Amino acid sequence: MIIVENLPVPFDRRVWLEATTLRDAGYEVSVICPTGMDYPKGYELVSGIHVYRHDLPAEGNGLAGYIREYGAALWSELTLTLRVLFTRGFDVIHACNPPDLIFLVAMLFRPLGKRFLFDHHDLCPELFETKFAKRGLQYRAMVLAERMTFALASVSIATNESYRRIAIERGKMRPDRVFVVRSGPNLAKIHPGPAQPELKQGRRYLIGYVGVIGRQEGLDLLVDAAALIRSQGRDDIHYGIVGGGPELEAIKAYAAERGVSDIFTFTGRAPDELMMAMLNTADVCVNPDRVDAMNDLSTMNKIMEYMALGKPIVQFDVTEGRFSAQDASLYARANDSLDFAANIVALLDDPDRRAQMGASGLQRVHDQLSWEHERPKLLAAYDALFAR
Repeated sequence: MIIVENLPVPFDRRVWLEATTLRDAGYEVSVICPTGMDYPKGYELVSGIHVYRHDLPAEGNGLAGYIREYGAALWSELTLTLRVLFTRGFDVIHACNPPDLIFLVAMLFRPLGKRFLFDHHDLCPELFETKFAKRGLQYRAMVLAERMTFALASVSIATNESYRRIAIERGKMRPDRVFVVRSGPNLAKIHPGPAQPELKQGRRYLIGYVGVIGRQEGLDLLVDAAALIRSQGRDDIHYGIVGGGPELEAIKAYAAERGVSDIFTFTGRAPDELMMAMLNTADVCVNPDRVDAMNDLSTMNKIMEYMALGKPIVQFDVTEGRFSAQDASLYARANDSLDFAANIVALLDDPDRRAQMGASGLQRVHDQLSWEHERPKLLAAYDALFAR
């Protein structure tokens, strides 16, 4: 039984790949997750996977908001866990953070012999520090919750080597109990396809972005880069931004303030067809995530999706972003919009380099980073879990 709190399933691509991999290996899989705009049903059977969904209050802001949001989520997760237990049953609770509080549900079922696997998606203490630019009592509480999660888990899976190191050093887990399972793209669904030139809105080039639009995603830095490029006399570039999030309206307003709203298309949360069309049409794809404690150590799904589409990338120089993309990306100085803009222009003006970088990324995904390479690692983690 998989519990994920921050995204509905099957919209959460990593969780859905994990669920379908386990199903194909002979496991019966149930998933507990929140409802979403396109996923309103409380229960449905999707491709043989039992999906139970619950409502959530609005995203918390401040201590009282977080208590309300996470308290409601934990109660829903507990009641749905009991529902699964008394209907089809389960042997494993597979908890996906954020937040690092799902162990509170899992520990109630340990006396019944249920195993606990922690799927480490995000560094919650670093996420808090990035979001609020401080530490303090709440930060220390998040470090404690993370430590207790690792202490309860028999096995942990990390999305990269940086997260594995944190599980071992900060989480005190035995190295042989921490498995790296990257969020590789499913090449059956994410692959190069035809461009749709009309998405360029009459301009020569399109810059593509897909992902959440929050504070740490740095879309304001991309807006600044677009304004700088336009101020240099370049008006042949359009920007296609696919995704929603808490900062979407603020970024739209900022684009208007900087005088570039006419060269931006914001789709909000969009169906896969539009996302694929936008990225397949893009000449360059970007990841303007700020360089901070969270982003430096995190693997971003968008990077490998860009690579799976054969797209050259511009991003800031972060540890895991560089590991993923290698020669498929240019790396701007940390949080420097001027350098980000210069790298975009350099790529647009060099079609041969774009083609070479795109081919390099596509080959790397096929040879090393697609989900086909991660599937056996997930099953090995489950083998270790049942060997305990």
